Amino acid sequence: MESALMLKKATYHLWTFAISKLISSFGAQVYSFAISFYILQMTGSATSFATNLLCNILPRALSAPFAGYITDNYSRKAIAITSQIATTLAIGGLLFISLTSGLSLIAVYVTTCILSLTSMFSSVAFTSSISGLVDEKRIQKAMSLNQMSISFAAIGSPAVGGLLYGAVTMPTFLITYIVACCIAVILESTMNFKLFANRKEQNVEDKKESMWQSMKAGISYLKLQPLLVAVIWIAFSVNFLLGAFEVGYSYILIEKMKMPSQHFGLTEGAFAVGMLVVSIYFTIRKEVSFPLLVSKRGIIAMGLIMCGIALPLLLSMSYWLVFTYYIMLMFGLGAMVIFVNTPMQVMLQKKIDDDYKGRIFSILETMSLALMPLGMILYGFLYDVFPAQWILLLSAALLIGIVLILARPSVLHKAHPQLIRGRKLNGETGAVS
Repeated sequence: MESALMLKKATYHLWTFAISKLISSFGAQVYSFAISFYILQMTGSATSFATNLLCNILPRALSAPFAGYITDNYSRKAIAITSQIATTLAIGGLLFISLTSGLSLIAVYVTTCILSLTSMFSSVAFTSSISGLVDEKRIQKAMSLNQMSISFAAIGSPAVGGLLYGAVTMPTFLITYIVACCIAVILESTMNFKLFANRKEQNVEDKKESMWQSMKAGISYLKLQPLLVAVIWIAFSVNFLLGAFEVGYSYILIEKMKMPSQHFGLTEGAFAVGMLVVSIYFTIRKEVSFPLLVSKRGIIAMGLIMCGIALPLLLSMSYWLVFTYYIMLMFGLGAMVIFVNTPMQVMLQKKIDDDYKGRIFSILETMSLALMPLGMILYGFLYDVFPAQWILLLSAALLIGIVLILARPSVLHKAHPQLIRGRKLNGETGAVS
């Protein structure tokens, strides 16, 4: 009877979590859209726009180690709800300034910094709590619903923001975001973050552990998990080398192909649609038996798609063929991102001890945030110096080569001992590659 009640609560958590993430993600992206337009219209300065982006990235990178420590040592539910309340208060403060003295760049920058901090703590707390909110069999579904929420927001928020911007005032945007945050707080407060958690009870002495000692313990734990180390290095490599795509894609389509902004927007929309379609697929299919193998093949496919982006620079193609071709590529890339991320996230949720999840996920977040701007700066320089097609082809080759080494057959067998070469297990190809 108790088991049936827990499963019922897990189902409630599953959908409440998805709805909460959809509402908060949609509100955040509509707000981001409005603020970006506001800064560019008010100043006309790319520097001001870039400064706001920096205010979004830098606090996240600096606060990630603190977020991991706090998440592993205090109530994750309290952290998630406090972060959401802090977001609401920050937007409320910006609304007050807007109504009393008018928006200023300083007020926008300060608010962006606060939102960056709150989103970091909320993200680490929720990511670390997935295995506590739902039963093990539905972790994949929870991660897929999370991706679906983000994809829905990515597809819908620019359209809603574009329709509203100019038709309503900035205070209306801010009030909309505040309402979304309040709904998210109410939904999150009804969830039991410890329902399936397997955290050790800490005594008074354990709680005296300093942040530095806690971080060292997290790194020591990671060193004893060679499989996790391999997965993290794969994630870092993908984040860095995808900088070739992040910078090169826009450069090729806008600068080289002279594609109009409307068509360019449609190709980017295809990316979000690809993510959404595969996220839906993962919510209804059974859990992946060999997540590392699936992620490996997904990364190889991403590398091949990166090669494909360079093809129109090497071959003569008509404009409409190029446009259709890039829509198909972007749909495929969006699909592969979910094929890589979802199995990998499920694997991390199951392999990492509950008491260390906050610190491990914060390490992942810190390194990802550090590598993304580094990759973009490096590739921005390379695209100014070398032909775009060769940068993409070389980066794709490096990506495929690295994943073949880091996820070699011996590593796959450690991750999935039941994986047998040349056989089909549980409906999946068992051939190790």
